[in-house]
Amino acid sequence: MRLAVVGGTGLVGSKVVARARQAGDETVVIARSTGVDLMTGDGLDAALAGCDAVVDVSNKMTIRARPAVQYFSRGAANLVAAAERAGIGHLVTLSIVGIDAIDFGYYLGKRAQEKRVRAGAVPWTVVRATQFFEFPEPLLASKSPIVAVPRMLCQPVGADDVAEFLFRTSHNDPARGTVEIAGPRQEKMVDMARRIVAARHLRRLVVPVTMPGKAGKAMATGGLIPQGDYHRTTTSFDDYLAAL
Repeated sequence: MRLAVVGGTGLVGSKVVARARQAGDETVVIARSTGVDLMTGDGLDAALAGCDAVVDVSNKMTIRARPAVQYFSRGAANLVAAAERAGIGHLVTLSIVGIDAIDFGYYLGKRAQEKRVRAGAVPWTVVRATQFFEFPEPLLASKSPIVAVPRMLCQPVGADDVAEFLFRTSHNDPARGTVEIAGPRQEKMVDMARRIVAARHLRRLVVPVTMPGKAGKAMATGGLIPQGDYHRTTTSFDDYLAAL
């Protein structure tokens, strides 16, 4: 199988690429560093030529609605169009559990991305994941001794487990629907950050902050927790900490 991974140099994407190669798949990494621009579409047709499936884990870190919607919508539109021209049999797109009811800028972008995928002619599956165990790490990487972490009740999952799930999904028949994946138990993001600080022996003071408005309240009270059927992983946040 020839598998293209959009965003294949990032946290999850690089793990998908590694698993595909371990399984003997031929992989194509789609990123600016490999000469492909998702925003303009430059290089997409050549990169997707001969591919059987695509896993899209492209990302833009922003909490502002306009740039998020612009990035994810345009990227998805370009990818779907190129995938259709290439005759791709399965497009797997990574998204986030719970975003339908939370009007947060980044989530609006992911909703726009999903809409483009669903409207396209390429057979598809949207995989919605909860927050990763690694979520607090970039915040704690700051040189500031004081780190603001949002109040968020979540059911975090390991990036390794998500990558494995995305890889396996790409080899399955398209669901033409949404599937969800989450970790084994609920955690508070502030507690997760403090436990990482302790495990890494960092000199950081974690300060809880509540995101504004209805979106912030929903995040803090379980709006990002899976509500229906989902794939539950066995790797816990304790396991993640033990491996640090």
